[in-house]
Amino acid sequence: MDMIHKRHEGEPKDFISGMPDNVITNILDRLPLQDAVRTDILSRNWRFLLHLNGDITKFVLFVDESCYSVFDVQDIKHWVLFLSKKGIRDLTLENRSTARLKLPTHLFSCLELEHLKLVFCGFNAPDSFHGFPNLLSLELGVILEGGKFGEFLTRCPILEILNMNFFTNPPGQVKQAEIAKLTNLKILSLLMCNLDNRLIISSQTIFELLDSLPKLQELDLDFIMCKFIEAGAKKRFPTIFPCLKTLKLSRIDLENGIKLACVFQMIMSFPNLQMLDIESSDWDCKPTPATCPLEIDYSTMGLQQLQNVVFTYSSCSENEVSMIKYILACSPFLKKIVIRPHPYPVSDEKFIFARKLLKLYRASPAVDIDLS
Repeated sequence: MDMIHKRHEGEPKDFISGMPDNVITNILDRLPLQDAVRTDILSRNWRFLLHLNGDITKFVLFVDESCYSVFDVQDIKHWVLFLSKKGIRDLTLENRSTARLKLPTHLFSCLELEHLKLVFCGFNAPDSFHGFPNLLSLELGVILEGGKFGEFLTRCPILEILNMNFFTNPPGQVKQAEIAKLTNLKILSLLMCNLDNRLIISSQTIFELLDSLPKLQELDLDFIMCKFIEAGAKKRFPTIFPCLKTLKLSRIDLENGIKLACVFQMIMSFPNLQMLDIESSDWDCKPTPATCPLEIDYSTMGLQQLQNVVFTYSSCSENEVSMIKYILACSPFLKKIVIRPHPYPVSDEKFIFARKLLKLYRASPAVDIDLS
């Protein structure tokens, strides 16, 4: 890419601003990107010196409070306008300041986008927006104005990766029926309490969603603030999902017997699952009786293809032992299981828990058990 340099007339000159363009270019070329941006503090004229000829296919902008001493919101709007004319394909705008970043409508003219990540941004899709026809991955931590969240999603027809592991504002913007239309999805990450603003869910909710996504290979569900009801908890769902290879379940309370039963059901419904990550949490603080017995005949539950497991336990409970027992007993190809506490228990509890785990039967003779 060629560099074109411009100097603005009528501005007071200093030694730095008055340096020849080739000297400024040589200085900037030798600086890391973050330091090059900070040179704006030395001379605000440098902000407008560099313009790029040719396409810009990838652009990443991380904004925190300190950045606003270097540039302002208008600069960001100008950059988005500039990028919309440069064939941008991979765009990340990550706002970590306390003020929400309102994005300009120029964003919606970036029709060549394949990867888009927006964090703590707000925007309103114009009526003329007909979608991102080439978008493959979308990570959203945004406030979408006008209640058009689902409309925005469904206008990304070939989307393969959707990450919405964040709190929406206002809540309930994520509709199960709208995600179900994304039949090309291969990776889904979702905060469950945002789904139709449901703080109360059931196993049936999860399996109905999965049933509409036949190509799904990786699933990441966060259950913070979710309460489970028993509807479907004892029901065996006939559908299996052979494509799913990776499953992550975060902040799920295994002391709750209904949730424990749901996790068992999910694992048994994914016969080709290879990677499992479970983070147990005692968020509910109100244990319910288990809907499946702790002493299970694991030989009747089928073998799993699991190879790697990370299990984060919260209370050294019998339900947590039951889950680990099932994983070890039904996973003959298991290579490694990492079992770690969260939060850190007292040393006696951890020692007693470790002794229980080491006595469990292992279907894989070569499994490496890491008790972190």
